[in-house]
Amino acid sequence: MEEKKLRFGFTTGSCAAAASKAALFMLLSGKEINSVTIMTPKEIPYHAEIIDINKDPKKGLVSCAVIKDGGDDPDVTTGYKIYASVSLKDTPGIEIEGGEGVGRITKPGMDQPIGNAAINSVPRKMITENLEETLKDFRRTDKGASVIISVPGGEELAQKTFNPKLGITGGISILGTTGIVEPMSDAAITSTIRVEAKIRKAEGKEILMAAPGNYGLNFLKEVYGIDEKNVVMSSNFVFDTVQIAANEGFSKLLFAGHIGKLIKVAGGIKNTHSKYGDHRMEILSDLAKKCLDYDTYLLIKDRIEACVMTDEAVKIISETGQGEKVFKKIAANIKTNMEGWSLGKLRVEVIVFSNENTELVATRKAHEWIKEV
Repeated sequence: MEEKKLRFGFTTGSCAAAASKAALFMLLSGKEINSVTIMTPKEIPYHAEIIDINKDPKKGLVSCAVIKDGGDDPDVTTGYKIYASVSLKDTPGIEIEGGEGVGRITKPGMDQPIGNAAINSVPRKMITENLEETLKDFRRTDKGASVIISVPGGEELAQKTFNPKLGITGGISILGTTGIVEPMSDAAITSTIRVEAKIRKAEGKEILMAAPGNYGLNFLKEVYGIDEKNVVMSSNFVFDTVQIAANEGFSKLLFAGHIGKLIKVAGGIKNTHSKYGDHRMEILSDLAKKCLDYDTYLLIKDRIEACVMTDEAVKIISETGQGEKVFKKIAANIKTNMEGWSLGKLRVEVIVFSNENTELVATRKAHEWIKEV
């Protein structure tokens, strides 16, 4: 039976940007609108319906909402209203703050600094660009805008997410790197990986290049100038990707990913989805114990195990001055596990990066293979 094609949706970041643009448009024009269009980072337009319009002339602000639609993705935020309240300010620039139901950062290592609203950098950029464009359209570039994003019910909703564990308190996060939500069933994902591998083989590629997701694609593009069209996205299906590469006749696999995903592979985890367990800090701590001198390890053991983000743990390990030994062991374990999963059919090279596209470690021939690709 042919599998039903799943409908994509839009992220909370896209909803926040659309509501912000609509609110500012109504503030500047004095007219009500019931829809607005923004362009997502994925270059797919989002035509958003605008609801719950509220004008407050005394305060000089307009607020409105967009209902989050996650498509066919099982997203707990679907159906919730994402509000934006916008007012003008006398100096240029866009100020973005979180209101009711938007979480606040309380621990280091997140996308935003401690104390900031949990509105990630890409949504902030989307909001800023749309508001600056609207000010320009109305020839009001002498002015700026203040935005407050809120999600009524977000504090209760956040209990169904990882936010409490991550140290994000008081609500949900406003997220999204591409602006859209692309749901896929497990079968559809592995089928797509297989099709892409077949295409690369048919194109005469000797090395299959893969990455878990958008972070990996962005890293390869920004650091090495590699077009994402040449990279197979494995999602969480690392083991399946290895087996598909071997079965399609490849003898070389170059895999690049963020430490947060690949540390799981270093521990032998075949599918990196959180539903199969986390274990990131346990694996990091165990590898640090094997690579560092024991006194140094004892000094950082509790700090690593208390971390919620791998980038934070990486920083702690780096501060010992012996981090290179740990990171090399991580890369070696990833390589060994992936080659083992291929039953010896593949040679694997690995590149691991951390925050802001910073390369952390690479196996011996990884850079040589990058040049070949």
